[in-house]
Amino acid sequence: MEAPNHLKYTPNHEWVRLEGNRAVIGITDFAQEELGMIVFAELPLLGDVLKAGEPLGSTESIKTVTEVLAPLSGKIVAVNTLLSKIPSKINQSPYEQGWLVEMELQDSAELEELWDAAKYAEVYGHE
Repeated sequence: MEAPNHLKYTPNHEWVRLEGNRAVIGITDFAQEELGMIVFAELPLLGDVLKAGEPLGSTESIKTVTEVLAPLSGKIVAVNTLLSKIPSKINQSPYEQGWLVEMELQDSAELEELWDAAKYAEVYGHE
């Protein structure tokens, strides 16, 4: 399982990459391994405003449909349109090409709730 040190994580297997007052969000390498081949990704619309913990979208694999939760509150300012054509990019490149959305943050205090890579790896038992 890969968990890059520069990212933040949630217990629900979402990752967050901060870029100023914006956050790029995706699902972790651990999550994509557990799901298997992802065949569809449902994502929010540009301009949608989400609260932390609300459904952000879902991924559908050959095994199951899994809800993705918003790790932070904010407005969706970018959606990875590549995933509508090639959803398996989430499997192939979960931290780069397989990102889901970019969000403009509403409350930077929520960042304190996210885990660092060491905590995520400790909880999920992988290095």
